[in-house]
Amino acid sequence: MLAEERFSAIVKIVEAKRTVTVQELTELLETSESTIRRDLTELHKRGKIIKVHGGATAVEMEYRTKDASVPERQNLNTDEKMLIAEKAVEFIRKDDFVYIDAGTSTSFLVDCIKEKNAVYVTNAFTHARKLVQKGCRVFLLGGELKESTEAIIGVDAVESLNKYNFTKGFFGANGVHRERGFTTPDVNEASVKRKAFQKCKERYVLADSSKINKISSVTFSDFNDAVVITSTVKETSFKKCANVVEADKR
Repeated sequence: MLAEERFSAIVKIVEAKRTVTVQELTELLETSESTIRRDLTELHKRGKIIKVHGGATAVEMEYRTKDASVPERQNLNTDEKMLIAEKAVEFIRKDDFVYIDAGTSTSFLVDCIKEKNAVYVTNAFTHARKLVQKGCRVFLLGGELKESTEAIIGVDAVESLNKYNFTKGFFGANGVHRERGFTTPDVNEASVKRKAFQKCKERYVLADSSKINKISSVTFSDFNDAVVITSTVKETSFKKCANVVEADKR
């Protein structure tokens, strides 16, 4: 198969599957991994696909209008999430007053936390339990418990945030896009995220490759309002953004 024929085939596969790994492409096109990686680099330069760690995603903006459940998301991109969490935890210092958003990416962050002299506030009861077991001082927001994401949401949760002023906040997002900002499918969850964002001096969004260039129904903050911690900087246009930090790859 000639290079241009391979390029065309790769673009069609990526557009159909939306996200594809290098391994999948090598099997589908019966060619070597090194060839596929070179092809993805060239197609990324041409703007035909978006090369990410371990594969590629479609250029077209993908809209997500529904939250997957925690069990569905917990085992997705675990290696990336751990790298991102290990980088994010470096920003937590002694005596910080930290907000931790609900989500699987922030769950990995909680697993990595060792700083017991900081105080933590969260809207995820699973995060709160882990932090207490570590010997940390933690406060849990009140409100309605959302089953699919295990997040505490609603008017009570938003109201309870009014009394806090955080030094740092760590957030998850379903979509991270330079023009559309940080997005999530649920308007009630977005309200809690938006208020928590407003109450943080420093904000960090933890985003694995499945969130990059994706858009969900509700924007809770602009892209430049936070530092994005991801493991895919070099493979995307985000490498030109001053507010993006790349997690170190093992």
